[in-house]
Amino acid sequence: MMATRAPPLLLCLCLCFASCLIRSKSDELQGRRQLAAAGNGYRATAVMVDQERRRLAAELVPVTVAGGGSTVHGDDVQRLDVYASLETDSRLHVRITDADGPRWEVPQDVIPRPTREFFLEGQRPGGRVLSTASSDLTFTIHTSPFRFTVSRRSTRDVLFDTSSSLVFKDKYLEVTSSLPADRASLYGLGEHTKRTFRLQPNDTFTLWNYDNYAWNVDLNLYGSHPFYMDLRSAPPRGGAGAGAAHGVLLLNSNGMDVIYGGSYVTYKVIGGVLDFYFFAGPSPLAVVDQYTQLIGRPAPMPYWSFGFHQCRYGYKNVADLEGVVVGYAKARIPLEVMWTDIDYMDGYKDFTLDPVNFPADRLRPFVDHLHRNDQKYVMILDPGINVNGTYGTFIRAMQQDVFVKWNGSNYLGVVWPGKVYFPDFLDPRVAEFWAREIAAFRRTIPVDGLWIDMNEISNFVDPPLLNALDDPPYRINNSGVQRPISNKTMPASAVHYGGVVEYNAHNLYGFLEARATHAALLRDTGRRPFVLSRSTFVGSGRYTAHWSGDNAATWDDLHYSINTMLSFGLFGIPMIGADICGFLGDTTEELCSRWIQLGAFYPFSRDHSAVGTVRRELYLWESVARSARKALGLRYRLLPYMYTLMYEAHTTGAPIARPLFFSYPHDVETYGVDRQFLLGRGVLVSPVLEPGATTVDAYFPDGRWFSLYDFSLAVATKTGKRVTLPAPADTVNVHVAGGSIIPLQQYALTTLRARQTEFHLLVALSDDGTASGDLFLDDGESPEMVGARSKWNLIKFSGATESRGVVRVRSHVVHNSYAPSRTLHVGKVVLMGLQSPAPPKGFAVYANGVKVNSSTTFAAAGNPKNGALGVAHVGGLSLVVGQEFDLKVVMTY
Repeated sequence: MMATRAPPLLLCLCLCFASCLIRSKSDELQGRRQLAAAGNGYRATAVMVDQERRRLAAELVPVTVAGGGSTVHGDDVQRLDVYASLETDSRLHVRITDADGPRWEVPQDVIPRPTREFFLEGQRPGGRVLSTASSDLTFTIHTSPFRFTVSRRSTRDVLFDTSSSLVFKDKYLEVTSSLPADRASLYGLGEHTKRTFRLQPNDTFTLWNYDNYAWNVDLNLYGSHPFYMDLRSAPPRGGAGAGAAHGVLLLNSNGMDVIYGGSYVTYKVIGGVLDFYFFAGPSPLAVVDQYTQLIGRPAPMPYWSFGFHQCRYGYKNVADLEGVVVGYAKARIPLEVMWTDIDYMDGYKDFTLDPVNFPADRLRPFVDHLHRNDQKYVMILDPGINVNGTYGTFIRAMQQDVFVKWNGSNYLGVVWPGKVYFPDFLDPRVAEFWAREIAAFRRTIPVDGLWIDMNEISNFVDPPLLNALDDPPYRINNSGVQRPISNKTMPASAVHYGGVVEYNAHNLYGFLEARATHAALLRDTGRRPFVLSRSTFVGSGRYTAHWSGDNAATWDDLHYSINTMLSFGLFGIPMIGADICGFLGDTTEELCSRWIQLGAFYPFSRDHSAVGTVRRELYLWESVARSARKALGLRYRLLPYMYTLMYEAHTTGAPIARPLFFSYPHDVETYGVDRQFLLGRGVLVSPVLEPGATTVDAYFPDGRWFSLYDFSLAVATKTGKRVTLPAPADTVNVHVAGGSIIPLQQYALTTLRARQTEFHLLVALSDDGTASGDLFLDDGESPEMVGARSKWNLIKFSGATESRGVVRVRSHVVHNSYAPSRTLHVGKVVLMGLQSPAPPKGFAVYANGVKVNSSTTFAAAGNPKNGALGVAHVGGLSLVVGQEFDLKVVMTY
C-alpha cells in the first residue's frame, strides 16, 4: 500500500493528474539533469597477473593534467586498486576500490564472494590479459589512460568497453561502457514499471528503493537490481553466434542512475565501489543460471502457493472474509489462499488483532476452517513498530534495543500506526527478536505465510537534513524529479548496527527483512516458508516472492504487468505476479475478465484491491466467473508442469515465466515481444490487452503450436509467423510448442485435491517426430526441495515417431524417493502432431511390451493434400508415475 494519508477515493481521482504532473516535471528536468562529472581518468601501474591468467591486480593513479582534476561532486580518490578474476569459466569479476582504505560494499553475508586476498594469490608482474582456453570471456586492461574491455573469445565480440574517463570520488563514481546500438538488446535494470520489456534508448534507470505508485512508468520503485542481460542479434564480421547473450551486474547497494543511451550505458553511483560481474551465457538460460549461481538460487515455493489467492485492503471483519470464501465455493472457482491486509490489526500494530472486527475467537475458527478445507491463510506485516508503552512488541523491542538510530536516539518515523521505530535487520539480534514475535503470534493465528510490505522503508514524513549524507553532491533522479534521497523514507544519515549508515544500506532493508521472516517461518513451522516482499535487492529470490506493487485498474497496467514479471525472472525472483484486476481505481467487468485470463498464468496469481474501490472478487460478475473457471481451470491442470518449473528455477535459476527469446534466441523477431510470454519452454500465453478486442495478434516462432484447449494444430511455421487469433470474451489463447511433453492433472478447487487426481501426458510432436518433458514431485512443503533429507522424484519423458504409424513414449525415473509417486498413475496420453495419410483403422497399445486394452480415439487436423496431422487420445491406461514405462502406440491403416 502506498504511504499516504490521502482519502482512498481522492487517491483514485488523482491517478491520471498525478501521473501527468510527474511526467511533466520529469520532462522539464530532463534538459538540465546533472551531467557526468568531467573526469581526467586514471592510468594503471604495477599490473600483476597469476600464472594461469585467471587473476589480475593493478594500481590506478589519476592522469596528471595542467590545472588538476575536476572537483565536481568532490575530489578524486588518489589511488585505486583494480582486481579482476575469472572466478569460473563463465563468470568474470572486476572490482575497483580505494587503495588506501575500506569503503562500503555489499556485505559478505548478503552475497558471499571472494575477498581481496583471493585476487592476489600467486601473482607476478607482466601481462594485461585474462584468458584461458576453457573460458569464452577475455579481460583486457588498457593502462594509459586506464580502461578495460570484456570480450567473447569465440567471436571476438566486445561485450563491455569502458571509456577512459573513469570517475571515482568519495560519494560519486562514474563509468561508461560502449554498446553496439544496432545489435544489442538490453533487458533488466529494475525495479521500474516499463512500457516495454526491452529497454529503450535515452532512458534513465534510478535505483533507490522508494514507495511509489507502480502505475507510474519509468520511476524507481520498491527494489534495486543493477543487472542487465544483453542479447546480440549478430556477431561482428558475420559468422556464427547470432543470438548470444551475456549478463552484467554492478553489485552495489548505493543509490545510482543508470543511463542507457543505445550506444552506451553509464553508471552514476553515489557511493560504495565498482564491483562488476560478467556472465558469459551464451544462451539466455545460461546467463540466469550463472547469475543465480552467484546471487543465490531462488527459494522453493510451497506447492499451495501456486494456487489462486484472494486479498483486499478493506475487508471489514471476519464475516466479510467468510463471505468471500463462500462466494468462491458457490461459483466453483478455485480459492487456495485467503489474505488480509492491515485491516486485521489493532490500530495497525504488527502482531495484534482488532478486538472488534477481527477478534481471536472469531478469526482463529475461520483459519481452522480454511485448514480443514485444504486452504491457507496469509497476513501482512509492516516493519514500523508503534511507539506505545502498552504494546507488547514495542516493550520487548525496547528492552532488546533493536531499532535503527538517528542523531543519538531511535529514529522516529510515521506510518500506518502513527509514530514508529524501525527494527534494524542488519543487527544479528533482530532476526531472533523478529522470529520470537512471529512465533508468539502464530500461537494465536497459525498463518501459513507472511506478507511484508512498506519495507523500502516507507515513511509518511520527510526527515530533516542532518548532515552531508542526506544531501549528497550528486542527486540521483529519485522519483523522476531528483527528490532528496531521504524523501518519504528513513534519513540517509540514520545509523544501523556496526555504524553502517542508511546511505549505504538503504536498498538492503527489504532483503534483510525477507531473510529474517523466511528464517522465522522455517524455524516455527518446520515447513517450506512462503514470504511475499514488496522491497527487494539482488539475491532476494533466495527468501521471497514478489508482486509488482500498487498498480491501477487500467488496460495499460494489464500490459505492463508482463514486463515486470519478465524482468523479475531475470533478477532471480521467479515467483512474481501483479494485483489481478488492478489495486487502485475502479476496475470494469471487461478489464477484470481479461485480467484473470492473464493473471491465471502469473507464477504468483493473486486478486488484490484497495479500500474505497469497487469490489472485484472474481465471482461478482458472471462473465468474470466464466473466465476465471476457464483460465484457472487450465492453471490447476497445469500445476504439475508449473511446479516442475519451480524445481527448475530452484536448481538452475530459470524463470518460470519467460520471454520468447529464451527459447528462440536466434529469432530476432522475438526480441521485442512483450505482449506474450512462455511458461517454461513449452507453453505460450497470448492474452488480450485492449478493451473491446475479440482477436489477438500473436507471434509464433518456428515450429508447430497446438491449442492447449482442444489439442488441435494452430500454427505450423518454418521461420516464425504473426497470426491473428480469435479471442472470445471468456478465453485466453494458450498453446503448446511442438517438441514438448506436458504433464497435467485434473481440475479441482484446491491444489491438494488436484494433485491427488490422475495424470495425463500431452505429447506434442515436433516436425522431426520427437518430444520431451520433465516432471518433479515431492510433498510440496518440505524445507528442502532437493537434498539428502528430502523425498522427491524427477521423471524425464521422451516421445518419438519410430516408423510410419508407430509412436513410442517412455519415462525415465532419474530420482525416486517420493513414495506417493508409486500410487499416482498416468491415465491418458494425448499424441499431437501425428503424421497420418488417412484416419487409422485401428490402434494397438503396448505398455512395457504387453498389449493393453485402451480407449483410443483419433481426430485429423491439417492439410489433407500433405497428409493430415492427427491427434490420438490414448485413454484407459494405468501407468505408475514412479515407475519407468515404455508405451508404444501402433496405428493400422
